[in-house]
Amino acid sequence: MDFVIRGAEIADGTGAPRYRADVAVREGRIAAVGEGLEGAQKIDAGGLVLAPGFIDMHAHSELAVLADHDHLAKLGQGVTLEVLGQDGLSYAPVNDATAPQMREAIAAWNGRSDVEADWRTVGEYLDRLDRGIPVNAAYLVPHGTVRMLAMGWDDQPPTAAELVAMKAQVAQGMEEGAFGLSAGLSYTPGMYADTAELVELCRVVARYGGYFGPHQRSYGAGAMEGYAEMIEISREAGCALHLAHATLNYDVNAGRAAELLKLIDEALDEGVPVSLDTYPYLPGMTMLAALLPSWSLAGGYGALRERLKDPGTRARIVHELDVTGTDGANGVPADWAKYEIAGVANPELRRYVGMPVAEAAGEQRPAEFFLDLLVRDDFGTGCLMHVGNEENVRAIMRHGVHTGSSDGVLAGDKIHPRAWGSFARYLGHYTRELGLFSVEECVAHLSGRPAAVLGLKDRGLVKEGFAADLVLFDPATVDARSTFAEPRQQAAGIPYVFVNGALAITDGRRTGVLTGRSVRRPRR
Repeated sequence: MDFVIRGAEIADGTGAPRYRADVAVREGRIAAVGEGLEGAQKIDAGGLVLAPGFIDMHAHSELAVLADHDHLAKLGQGVTLEVLGQDGLSYAPVNDATAPQMREAIAAWNGRSDVEADWRTVGEYLDRLDRGIPVNAAYLVPHGTVRMLAMGWDDQPPTAAELVAMKAQVAQGMEEGAFGLSAGLSYTPGMYADTAELVELCRVVARYGGYFGPHQRSYGAGAMEGYAEMIEISREAGCALHLAHATLNYDVNAGRAAELLKLIDEALDEGVPVSLDTYPYLPGMTMLAALLPSWSLAGGYGALRERLKDPGTRARIVHELDVTGTDGANGVPADWAKYEIAGVANPELRRYVGMPVAEAAGEQRPAEFFLDLLVRDDFGTGCLMHVGNEENVRAIMRHGVHTGSSDGVLAGDKIHPRAWGSFARYLGHYTRELGLFSVEECVAHLSGRPAAVLGLKDRGLVKEGFAADLVLFDPATVDARSTFAEPRQQAAGIPYVFVNGALAITDGRRTGVLTGRSVRRPRR
């Protein structure tokens, strides 16, 4: 045996009660679970819980896993697998024309990394991951990226030929190992898609046994209608549905979690396969440009620059932001005191980081300042949105189809602490301090259950023959140290993490191994 972990309390990922045993690891796999096991290296796990490595069902680490070989944001809190390609916008599939457009479109999420993007297809991106990364990674085909490839940034339905081209790209991505289709329906160009378009693409995904993972159209006004549309797409297409960062935000949705869970339960009772993920924080985070009305972004950022030069068009945008509420801002009139500038691409604008837009605007009307800032920052500005509701967060995370995620944006001056803290916060704050879960239940939400959503047959459990993605944590001290003031802080109480049988974290320190690889959906 390469390693023997002795005397751990095993939370095996099923939710079953813990039990004490030794676990042996050999050649990247769990070779034995029992007593008195021997191995070349021994880890005394007395007082620690051994769990399957955690699975981040919603991550934005496509470039980070290639550029940051430590990747302590995720490894430090026990994450051994991240699901990438989220919110309908990512870096494959692209061509020579759309690759630089995509880099600019999501610079507020992923930064302007100098990673050489030597891929164009989903398969080529996954091949790049297989050269060695800190954690394992799965991928979803991003709908907005596919739409851009087929028909650009236009606000119109696809022609028959364009729809055929999109379906072919989705099929190719699934063939090459993607687990499903993501969508960003409050981001351009994905927000221009109607229900029928999404149904057609999800039918392709269903043929491969994948799932649809949408960022739906609204998490504010119209949130329930948005969730109902996603369930109807799943029902009509015969495709599994996984609701990304499922939440209900803004005052209009305070205390409405029971309505959402009723909608989900009714779909489950009908046989519609629905699951969801959440991060355990109240504020959200995205690109500041996402607040704009969809019509203003038709044709891309270049077209928007020209529109903003017209006083009438600019006044229309300001009116929608402040009075009626844009579709990009979830249909809620902007409260500029709740939108905090979290990161900028232009160093000359760093003085605004950490300020609400209302404060940064000074004497200028906040909506006007917002538009000026976007142009000055080349649309690379990130924002924190202080719009969550604790009652809703707690109710949703306890549902039987819930899985854990971070929605972690790693680029920017003032990132959201969820990137470095979500999984430790589930175990510390919500399990130990508030008692919303038992340790075993929480571990299942973070490992076995997401593995089942992905259809993985050899990950997510502490079980002989399974991949040795493992985490040892102290249930008495595990917690997020990441804060809004200091977000890049490694989680506490997680001394050991294995990725594919190799120690990636030992005594809380990064070892430097790069044993993570792409995890691909098996072909049917």
